[in-house]
Amino acid sequence: MKLCVIILNYRRGHLTIDCLRTLRGEIEGFADRCAICIDNASDDGSADAIEAAIRENQWEGWLRFVRSPVNRGFAGGNNLGFQSVGAENYLLLNSDTRMLPGSIGQLLDGLDRHPNVGAIGPRLQSPQGEAQISCFRYRTPITELLDAAGTGPLDRLFSKYLVPMGIFDQPMEPQWLSFACIMIRRAVIDQIGLMDEDYFMYFEDIDYSREIRRAGWRILHVPDARVVHLRGGTSSVKAAIKARRRVPKYYYESRSRYFAKFYGGMVGLWMTNFMWLVGRTIALCREVVGNKTPGACELEARDNWTNWIRPLRAPQPQKGGEL
Repeated sequence: MKLCVIILNYRRGHLTIDCLRTLRGEIEGFADRCAICIDNASDDGSADAIEAAIRENQWEGWLRFVRSPVNRGFAGGNNLGFQSVGAENYLLLNSDTRMLPGSIGQLLDGLDRHPNVGAIGPRLQSPQGEAQISCFRYRTPITELLDAAGTGPLDRLFSKYLVPMGIFDQPMEPQWLSFACIMIRRAVIDQIGLMDEDYFMYFEDIDYSREIRRAGWRILHVPDARVVHLRGGTSSVKAAIKARRRVPKYYYESRSRYFAKFYGGMVGLWMTNFMWLVGRTIALCREVVGNKTPGACELEARDNWTNWIRPLRAPQPQKGGEL
C-alpha cells in the first residue's frame, strides 16, 4: 500500500461517517490506497452506526473497521492503525475533518518530491473556506508565560516564541503541524518508533514532531493542499478552554509529561509553572484594573501541578474522555 488513512472515533459517529463520505473519492478506485477506522471503545452506539454505514454504502472494499476493546487515546489509537495495516505512508485524519478533492494526491506528491521530508500537512480551513492556523512553534516555558499573560506588548516583544505561526501561502517548514491532518512516512515510524502512549490526548503531536525533527527529518506545510476542519468537533477541551471552565485531568497529565520530558524533568515542570504564574500575575493585575474577564480556566493554577512529583508517570485510566 502506498497510503493508509487512519481515522479515530470516540462517541462521534455522525462526524466520523461524514468524514468517511468525503474520503471515499480519495481512496476508492486507487489500488494502492486504503483506510482504517478505529473505534476507541465508544459506549454510545456510534461504533454500531459506523458499521451500519459501511455496509449500507458498500465501503468494505477500501475501508476496514476495528473496534479497540479500550479507549487508548489519540496516540494509542493511531498506533493501532500503524500496526494493523502495512503502508509506505499514513495519513492521520480527525473525524471532524472533511477531505477536499485532490488533497491526498498533493500530499503524496510532496513526499515523493522531497525524500527528506518525514511528515507533511495541508492548510486547514473552515467550511466557509477561511484559513486556519496549521503551523506552530514548540510550546516552551516562555510560551506558558505569554499565554497566561495574554498581553499584546509582551506578545510583540517575544513574537518569536508565540506558538501559532500564522497563515502561509507558500510551502514552509514549521516546528510542528496540526495532527488533525498529517501524513507521516513509514520510514519515520520505523526509525523513531510509535507515538508515546503515555499521552492520553494532547501534546503527543508536539512530542512526535520533536522526535521526527530530532531524527533528521523535515516537516513540511503545503498550503495548496486543503482540508476542512470543523475545529473542536472531537474535543471538549477546546470548548472548556474557550468558556474558561475546568479542563479534564488528562490534559494536565499530558502537559506535565511534555514539559518534564523536554525541559528537565520535575524541575522543568516546576520552572514552567513558575513562568505561568508570572504571566497569570500580569493578567490578574490587568483584570483588576481594567475590569476584564478572567483569562484563566477554572482551577488552572492548581491543575497545572498535576503529577508534579512524578510528571512522567503513565496516564490514569480514563472514564469517558475523548478519542
